Amino acid sequence: MRSWAQALPVERPRRRMETFLPKALQEAWPEMAKGLADLARLKSRHPAADGSERLLVALHDGQTVETVLLPRGGLCVSTQVGCAVGCRFCMTGTEGLLRQVGSAEIVAQVALARSLRTVNKVVFMGMGEPSHNLEAVLQAIELLGTAGGIGHKNLVFSTVGDERAFAALPQGRVKPALALSLHSTKAELREHLLPRAPRIAPAALVQAADDYVQASGYPVQVQWTLLAGVNDGDDEVAGILALLKGRKMMMNLILYNAVDGLPYQRPAIERAAEMARALNREGVLTRLRHSAGQDVEGGCGQLRARESVRPVRVVRLERAARPDMNPSG
Repeated sequence: MRSWAQALPVERPRRRMETFLPKALQEAWPEMAKGLADLARLKSRHPAADGSERLLVALHDGQTVETVLLPRGGLCVSTQVGCAVGCRFCMTGTEGLLRQVGSAEIVAQVALARSLRTVNKVVFMGMGEPSHNLEAVLQAIELLGTAGGIGHKNLVFSTVGDERAFAALPQGRVKPALALSLHSTKAELREHLLPRAPRIAPAALVQAADDYVQASGYPVQVQWTLLAGVNDGDDEVAGILALLKGRKMMMNLILYNAVDGLPYQRPAIERAAEMARALNREGVLTRLRHSAGQDVEGGCGQLRARESVRPVRVVRLERAARPDMNPSG
């Protein structure tokens, strides 16, 4: 499992298989290796000008997800084929949820990416809402943070907010960093933009995220997609200050990425920069983010299942490993 998650050969020049694996496992390994490789197969690569790369990945049943190699060793993985939240500014949810991505398939995206380049940070910000596939995502996080060799703060669990996730995250052996997709401090507007997200007031979401800071020790990232004339006003700046000032949180203002058929536009860069300056002046650490891979439709909100088939069963780590292997490494 360690070799697989890190994209390393099981057998190496000074480490022959017969010296450390039981005979039964040696004999089973070729078939197991093929099964693991089939969990996530590269269908196409789409390099961007900024050094990122959108990967179209076929899962074991022919469904596809998109995984994005990011600059500086980052990787954005998908946790669902489609998404049920239906954010109005995001392409992923326009066709709803096709199926869950199994924990083995999540780790397989990382293994595939590591066969192409170095990966030392994994963000769960691709297709899908991680809290809606919580068991599989947490299992993948545990393996990546142990056998996978990725630092716990470099595993970033992104969510629109779910009480089940807030309860489960502090209990894990591996505690990832948390990214909270907020997008508005107004409950009514947020419910409009995220129509099938849990109906939790923004203040309660921020408090739950702040509680997790105490358990993990990591600052929370607050994600905010900037939509011109929707959530880029001075009233939202005041709301952000009221919610975040004095907390161990960082605001990421993300310029909206255009999606065909959706009515939104990004604000002028001057307005976005003005918002960032206003928040920083008042003590809320804020960064203005430009999504990587926009020129190849690999940016935030642009990912989708470009090929789909009828959903079948989900593969999880315990199905990918033999009974005598510990899925956690």
